[in-house]
Amino acid sequence: MKRHLLLIALSLCAITLQAGRIITDSIRSTTLRATVKYNVYLPSGFERSQDQYPVVYLLHGLTDTYTAWDQKGCMREIADELIESHEATPMIIIMPNAGGPDTRNTPNGYFNMQGWDYEDFFFNELMPTAERKYRAISDKQHRAVMGLSMGGGGSLGYALRHTDTFSSCYAMSPWLNSQSPQPGPGGEKNRMYYTVEAVHQHSALTFIDNADEHVKENLRTVAWYLDCGDDDGLINDTFEFYKKLRLAGIKAELRVRNGVHNWEYWRHSLRQALPYASCHFGK
Repeated sequence: MKRHLLLIALSLCAITLQAGRIITDSIRSTTLRATVKYNVYLPSGFERSQDQYPVVYLLHGLTDTYTAWDQKGCMREIADELIESHEATPMIIIMPNAGGPDTRNTPNGYFNMQGWDYEDFFFNELMPTAERKYRAISDKQHRAVMGLSMGGGGSLGYALRHTDTFSSCYAMSPWLNSQSPQPGPGGEKNRMYYTVEAVHQHSALTFIDNADEHVKENLRTVAWYLDCGDDDGLINDTFEFYKKLRLAGIKAELRVRNGVHNWEYWRHSLRQALPYASCHFGK
């Protein structure tokens, strides 16, 4: 009996040793004139090694924060499981904050807009600081970007305009386009107005329409994956974007599964996204 209990204890210790961890960090941004928090997933063995790791940027959706993928998306458990089973390579996963639940008064979004030059912050401040601190391999071949909804559209926007930065992009239920926003009855423009305006101005659909052959050739160096539920309100834009990629001669994966715009769907998406990124690291 004692030997049996000892074996159980050793097994539990082994499981614990295989677990990665999530830490919260922050950066003082001169671009945004604010302190921006972000979560970082560090794989098992990170502290005991001096290795460098591939890096994934995992973006949250509208009304959420940098904590969403951990608290709602079970990302640590999913990443641990996939790395342990060798379906995904050990990697750093960075989850930056780009908004909050008060969309009327809090800046939300991954693009530059009035009073919120987030894209400049992301590429000029967040990426170099976090990658240096957490021993990421800082090249295109070992970087991926992915996200859900607003973060799905943001990940596509980043990969479209920064083809020299990411090897792959996995967009979950992406917010790709919007109509021009309308001011309030008195002409007022709250923060949500500027978020919608930025999505409209950075439309992934329009980007493909305007791409010349040189731009298209660069887009072919990125691996593209679109993932949207069959009952998701954003599916028509996802279909349209996929069609535009195909017509432009840009290879992309499209998956439509049973589901809506919710965390049940995105947790399943993450199980596909991390192995997808892993397959394209080093290429």
